Amino acid sequence: MSQLRVESLTKVYSTLIANDAISLEVQPGEIHAVLGENGAGKSTLMKMIYGVTPPTSGEIIWEGRPVQIRSTAQARALGIGMVFQHFSLFESLTVLENTALALSGNARRSELSDQIAEISAHYGLPVHPDRLVHDLSVGERQRVEIIRCLLQKPRLLIMDEPTSVLSPGAVEKLFETLRVISKEGCAILYISHKLDEIRSLCDTATILRAGRVTGTCIPRDETPQSLAKMMIGKEFDRPKRAALAAGETVLALHQCSKAASAPYGVDLHEINLSVRAGEILGIAGISGNGQKELCEMLSGEVLANAADAIELLGAPIGLADVSARRGLGLAYVPEDRLSQGSVTSMSLTENLMLTGANTLGLVKGGMLQLSKAEAIAKDCIDQFNVKASGPHAAAGSLSGGNLQKFIAGREMLQKPKVMICAQPTWGVDVGATAFIRQSLINLARAGCAVVVISEELEELFEVSDRIAVLSQGRLSPVKSLSETSVEQIGLWMGGMWQEGANAAA
Repeated sequence: MSQLRVESLTKVYSTLIANDAISLEVQPGEIHAVLGENGAGKSTLMKMIYGVTPPTSGEIIWEGRPVQIRSTAQARALGIGMVFQHFSLFESLTVLENTALALSGNARRSELSDQIAEISAHYGLPVHPDRLVHDLSVGERQRVEIIRCLLQKPRLLIMDEPTSVLSPGAVEKLFETLRVISKEGCAILYISHKLDEIRSLCDTATILRAGRVTGTCIPRDETPQSLAKMMIGKEFDRPKRAALAAGETVLALHQCSKAASAPYGVDLHEINLSVRAGEILGIAGISGNGQKELCEMLSGEVLANAADAIELLGAPIGLADVSARRGLGLAYVPEDRLSQGSVTSMSLTENLMLTGANTLGLVKGGMLQLSKAEAIAKDCIDQFNVKASGPHAAAGSLSGGNLQKFIAGREMLQKPKVMICAQPTWGVDVGATAFIRQSLINLARAGCAVVVISEELEELFEVSDRIAVLSQGRLSPVKSLSETSVEQIGLWMGGMWQEGANAAA
């Protein structure tokens, strides 16, 4: 008897058919991948199974009997757990409090704290139970989602991009965990755009395209290229880098130290780096090692200790706010596209104006030029192949990957002098990932200085001209790609570089 079977499951939003008569079956102990490009309908399907949204038609059969799953609480009571790509966490509550909300029963606070610590240590997912969620990086929030789901001991575990912001070591630890619980009989529905992960982990795969099932396969019998073609329906080109002809230094940090503004945050220690016009500097690191704090200091959300600690085009900006830095030519793609990168209830046009009102010339005589903003938003949708109904579409109506493309495009269209990108391809399909990476390369070769902060070593080695590692708030030596390797950077992510390594770039 199958653990889960869905028959002709359909979801229609107004005129949009998100899922069109989808059928699939998952056996106990099976790890079943659901593949598809951004907007293919994967997350909608998972939300129907987990009770977040009701299907328009079709049937869900759970352990041999038809069920109507009307809420997430009912799904959990049946034995279904889900790790969301976009986190379902209350930012003003602690890790412990968020975990308690997802669990039935009345476990004592101390007992639950011990359970979180035990799961955290056992599976290599470090997070402190008393930390407030709004102080956590995206990677640390992902750990919270995974930990609280594992504590529920589900019989079907749905995982939507669970490794997007985990380190390679943490990914392997998670895979060991998933293999163990699958052997114990738990079925797993697994969504990921990382095709090597799918081939390594999953027993079977169902491919979705435009809301429909277009095929099934055994992932280990396929190549990443053949899987990508099944998802997208065509071949796609890998990013290509033109020869580097770096210009003058555009962005420089001098002995930047900063105490963390939040409890349990990471202090930054004597950060030195420089980025030249035309180049991409990649910064690797395991989530929670100061990336969030570094981004805040670069963007102006948190000020440095002195004006001359940070220079942009030779001007001291360490004490300049976000608006002043943007006025000098700095753009920023934050790691969290929902809470930092956009206002989901606003339209794409309105989201464009949030960061581009001045730099894109959308203000005249104190008035917003709405028609011009709409035209630029439409241009962004077209240029960056964003799947949206148009510039009036709410940002929250887009899939995660399509919203990411819009945010990246919005910043690039402002023709910045410096671009800061944190996790630029988080949760983005292989075709869109290649497109965003190529766009960053093109932006740099047009004269922009680009900083890419990512936990994806493949990404950093694909786009970067030079690379460094941030570990425990300290920056490693900066190396050109010809001077280092994936293996060395992987070691450095654990802080293993020589004393005095925080030398000037």
